[in-house]
Amino acid sequence: MLTFAHGLGDGPWKSGRSACRPGSYALLSMIEWEDFAKVDVRVGRIVEVLDFPEARKPAWKLRIEFGPEIGERFSSAQITNYAREDLIGRLVLAVVNFPPRQIGPFRSEVLTLGTYRGDAVLLVDPDASAQPGDRLG
Repeated sequence: MLTFAHGLGDGPWKSGRSACRPGSYALLSMIEWEDFAKVDVRVGRIVEVLDFPEARKPAWKLRIEFGPEIGERFSSAQITNYAREDLIGRLVLAVVNFPPRQIGPFRSEVLTLGTYRGDAVLLVDPDASAQPGDRLG
């Protein structure tokens, strides 16, 4: 189990105890730091939003720029609660080191990150000063 003790006093992090009350949420499973470190999450800027009528669930096809090291990648994202014009130019976070996934006729190369609120997916935003290619970590 990973415990954090970076200047947090004698709180639950220092002792390795859970910071949440029992039963307050359900963990999927505990992972080691090394597992998390394998996930390459980068800042990207959405540069194009295309219709995806072939998708089983409503989705957009996104072209995302991740800076000179990674370049452009494509993602299928079930974020039709956002208007196309609100997505163009928006900074997002995406996992860039998963294997590509074929979604109907479209090859999704990165996993754009979001949270669920009912049926809507809400994008995870980096700070406005972040730049495409910046790594989460």
